[in-house]
This record gives sequence, C-alpha cells and structure tokens, in this order.
Amino acid sequence: MSVAENLARVREQIENAARRAGRNPNDITLVAVSKTFPVQAVLEAYQAGARDIGENRVEEAREKIPEVNRQLNEGKLRWHLIGHLQRRKAREGIAWFDVIQSLDTLRLAETMNRHAVAAGIQVPVLLQVNIANDPQKFGFAPEPRAALWREMEKIAALPGLRVQGLMTIGPLVATAEQARPYFRGLRVLRDELAARFINVEWRELSMGMTDDYAVAIEEGATIVRIGRAIFGQRG
Repeated sequence: MSVAENLARVREQIENAARRAGRNPNDITLVAVSKTFPVQAVLEAYQAGARDIGENRVEEAREKIPEVNRQLNEGKLRWHLIGHLQRRKAREGIAWFDVIQSLDTLRLAETMNRHAVAAGIQVPVLLQVNIANDPQKFGFAPEPRAALWREMEKIAALPGLRVQGLMTIGPLVATAEQARPYFRGLRVLRDELAARFINVEWRELSMGMTDDYAVAIEEGATIVRIGRAIFGQRG
C-alpha cells in the first residue's frame, strides 16, 4: 500500500479508538515517524496530509530536514525529536527540531536551557519517563515520587524550556493489551504532576506506536508516534 493509503488507514483507526474512549479524534496528534526513510517518503506523507514528522537521530535530521524544508518551504512541517538526545548535541537538536519529546534527564534539561537562553528561544519539550523501569530505555524514573518531584521542580523553573507533558516508550510485550497498565501509569503520573505544578502545561501524553497506539489512545494519549504502519518495514 502507498504512504497515502497507509496514512488514511491509521487515521481511521485513531478515530475509531478515540470514539471507543469517548474522546474527540481531533485532540490526538499523529506524528509520522520517518527515521531511515528518504526525503521522498516524507514528501509523500506531507501530500497525504501529515504535518508532524518524527525523527530519532540528530545526524539523520541534519541531512533530511533542510532538504524537506527546501522542497516544501520551511514551516510546513513540525519536526519532533523522539530519540535519545546526547548533551553534546543539545544545541543542534534544538536548532533542527520544533519539539523535543525525549528530554530524559535533569542534566540534559540544564544543557538545553543554556543553549535556548543563549539563542533567545523557548523550546517545547516533553519529559520522557521510563514508566516500565526498563534498564534498556532512557527516561526519568517514576519512583520514588519524591525524587521525581525535586527534578520536576528544577526543570519547571528553567526559562528556556516550555514543558508540555510526558512521553514514554511502552515495553516490548506480546499483545497491545499488556501495555495498557503502563500507559495508564503515565496518565496517572501526568495528573499528579498537573496537580502539583499548576503553572506548567501538562496537556500532552505521547505514548503508543504502531503495535499499541489504539490502546494508548484509550488510556489518554494525545500524541501517537507511528512509523511502520505508515512508511512500511524498515530495511
């Protein structure tokens, strides 16, 4: 199937999941994850209506984003960094991406803030939480809560960052249903943060990928990150 056909099918499934949960499908942002796919695939997604594109690596973005912007005229797409950002690449990351979904440590937040303040900008970010406590994944530890609150308080005070919510990568499980408790846990954590830090925007919950996004939507996802179901299998 073509990118356009795949995108239409994913949108239909997002709408169905939202309706089942009594939610407005328009409240859910679809980020088409184009990592490893060429510029042409991104252009096809744009022609089919995609406006949010996700990439995993700064190295790939520095090659792809300028060419896409050149062909579309800059500003037509919103670029999301969804992969791990090394502190030494923080300046480049905030230069290329409109949203950093993978802010995963206080030290990275402080580094990003320094570069953002120097550039005179405020960077929209999501805080990545390792909700499943997976040693193979990055992110803030959800427990103990007291330690997390201290880190969140420091990040919320950084003037160069605009916290918009949380992101997580669900665990590798046999069925999508098995990921539900983790998505629910992120939503509960977000609600606790919203009650504790009332001056911060906690609207976004970025959770759910190709294999489990319907369940994530049922549990409150406002952003889903879909690659394979749109662009096909990666080589």
